[in-house]
Amino acid sequence: MKRVYRAELLPDVGHWKNVLELRGIACELRHAHLSSIVGELPWLESWPELWVLDDRDEALAVRIIRHGRDHTLASGDPWICTSCGEYLEAQFTTCWSCGSDRAG
Repeated sequence: MKRVYRAELLPDVGHWKNVLELRGIACELRHAHLSSIVGELPWLESWPELWVLDDRDEALAVRIIRHGRDHTLASGDPWICTSCGEYLEAQFTTCWSCGSDRAG
């Protein structure tokens, strides 16, 4: 088993677990409930972790996560819907309020 990801927030680690499992990579989420003992352990040691079960999947899992995080971070600027004026984060291509597509 190899650790491929660690983050402060459990939903973040859970998201990447789901992504890897959809790609056929068996993985396990560890330390999901250690946040309650921060102070007893060093804070980084209490963060949730994602581990692949087969060591041969490590490189692919790391590439998938890195590519996904890079794509999310580089997805552009927030935008304002031209139909209803709603402010939306960059990752959204359709307005959640009125359903209009992002212009341009």
